[in-house]
Amino acid sequence: MLKLPKSAVLTLSALALAMSTQVAMAKDSVKSVAVTAIVEHPALDAARDGILDALNEAGYKQGENLKWQYQSAQGNTGTAAQIARKFIGDKADVLVGIATPTAQALAAGTKQIPIVFTAVTDPVQAQLTPSWEASGTNVTGVSDVLELDKQIDLIKEIVPEVKKVGMVYNPGEANSVAVVEAFKKLLPEHGLELVEAAAPRTVDVRNAALSLAGKVDVIYTNTDNNVVSAYEAMAKVGNDTKTPLIASDTDSVKRGAIAALGVDYRDLGVQTGRIVVRILEGEAPGSIAPQTSDNLQLFINVTAAEKQGVLLTEDLLLRATEIIR
Repeated sequence: MLKLPKSAVLTLSALALAMSTQVAMAKDSVKSVAVTAIVEHPALDAARDGILDALNEAGYKQGENLKWQYQSAQGNTGTAAQIARKFIGDKADVLVGIATPTAQALAAGTKQIPIVFTAVTDPVQAQLTPSWEASGTNVTGVSDVLELDKQIDLIKEIVPEVKKVGMVYNPGEANSVAVVEAFKKLLPEHGLELVEAAAPRTVDVRNAALSLAGKVDVIYTNTDNNVVSAYEAMAKVGNDTKTPLIASDTDSVKRGAIAALGVDYRDLGVQTGRIVVRILEGEAPGSIAPQTSDNLQLFINVTAAEKQGVLLTEDLLLRATEIIR
């Protein structure tokens, strides 16, 4: 066993004491975390709550040593920019952008204040980070990107006769554009064809879904915020026209999709919150590489399957994390 000199032991002890004192001082002083989301819906709300849970677990409490601000842009990118300007003007210690448009608004407004994104599918495509490596900038975060081959496998398992896959999406949302472009390349490799329907506003979702009915064998929805916000309208179209709906957002299954293989957004928020804690305690955002989640869950809605004319296999039901009836 290696025995350190007494002077080295004292030096290491002093260093450890200094580090613990620095963390304790950080938690004694009030820290400000300002969080903004593009819109309120179950997945993004769960991410927000997970962030706050992680802060609380780390000892940051509202009304004691944490100033917590939260605002939703209600689906309006202009409002997102206004909120970003306010939070930047408030000089928050860490800014958090939930979903691509709000993260982009924050990143456009400051190169100094640390920014942590979450629920962003492709931060590189969204120009939030130059790569998936530590950026050296003021931006880092957690992506909800999914392996699309697994999504296609799920589509084929639920609708074995599928030939055409429909997708409703907002062409102004980088997340969705990235998924559409990837699907255009991947689906033909599986013998499938993509049929697109644009929904630039939440109110456009129903008509976009209706335009696909009768033209596609299934409609797949990613985490497009317009679509998720109006998922009940999507579900009504699916039920009325017997068009199966498969999602990537597990909360959408509770709202009418047949199935989803996706991340747990509360867990995603907790993962994001832990990055916020690291920054509050002195770590530079540019030294933290963007992260992804490996915690995939399979949700199944048996009632939705019946309404949309799909017979689920016993094997699929046995693999489900949660079954909604």
